Amino acid sequence: MSNQNYLSIYAKSFNWAGFFLPKKTYLKCSALYDFCRVVDNIADDENSIEFKKNKFKDFENNFNQKNFNDPIIKNMWELIDEFNISLKVIHDLFDGVRSDINEKVKLNSKKELLIYSYRVAGTVGLMMAKILKVNKKSSLKSAIDLGIAMQLTNISRDVIEDLKNGRSYINENFDEIKSTIKLSEKFYENSFYSINEIPISFRFSILVARRVYRKIGYKILNKKNFENYEKSGKIYVTKLEKIMETFISIFDLIKLLLVNKNDEYLQHDHFLISEELNLNERI
Repeated sequence: MSNQNYLSIYAKSFNWAGFFLPKKTYLKCSALYDFCRVVDNIADDENSIEFKKNKFKDFENNFNQKNFNDPIIKNMWELIDEFNISLKVIHDLFDGVRSDINEKVKLNSKKELLIYSYRVAGTVGLMMAKILKVNKKSSLKSAIDLGIAMQLTNISRDVIEDLKNGRSYINENFDEIKSTIKLSEKFYENSFYSINEIPISFRFSILVARRVYRKIGYKILNKKNFENYEKSGKIYVTKLEKIMETFISIFDLIKLLLVNKNDEYLQHDHFLISEELNLNERI
């Protein structure tokens, strides 16, 4: 399976965590990320809305028609077949990215925020869990949680940048940013214990990714107010911080080994998503 390895270019936090995966699994995860990145880049490039809509439609058609002249599409179909990934999940991802290809994007409710976060990132968490050989339904739903948590972190970090691009996922004030990070914390917490369902050789990598990405939210909260947040620019986790979060993840791994698994899936905010999308049909 060949890939572009966009993971190492665009997603340094995930690429750091990927270091702890077996190479073969890393390559499959990288192929998934390549596909998602290509889709996302269509919405994010600087061409006209009309051009982007046409380009997106062409890519979607090529995917649906299994145009294997495109290695990104070929690799994705191999993953779909090997890991039994539902096509509904792929089309959810398409719907999320398509919603960004407009002159103005505005989310008006928590429900809209969660559905959008599921579509563009919860789907990725679910597909990643399939590649990591997670089978239990409650754990697959928790993988969706982790994806949603990370997207809420992204949204909290990128308020200024998104606004410049005509996108308003949350209101542009620090109280709203803090509230979104608090919401992400619920999803991070709900994802934790189901990591026990991931084969042990993959488990540490996910714990590291979870901790490193969660650190971004903590760093945002440390800005204290919108003025400091705005001045700070895009917030990243430094290499030293990644090393520290990786070390702390060792204790998370020990904690997982000591606690009893909780088979009860916490519904919390998934009911808002389920009003529009049947998650059980996707896992």
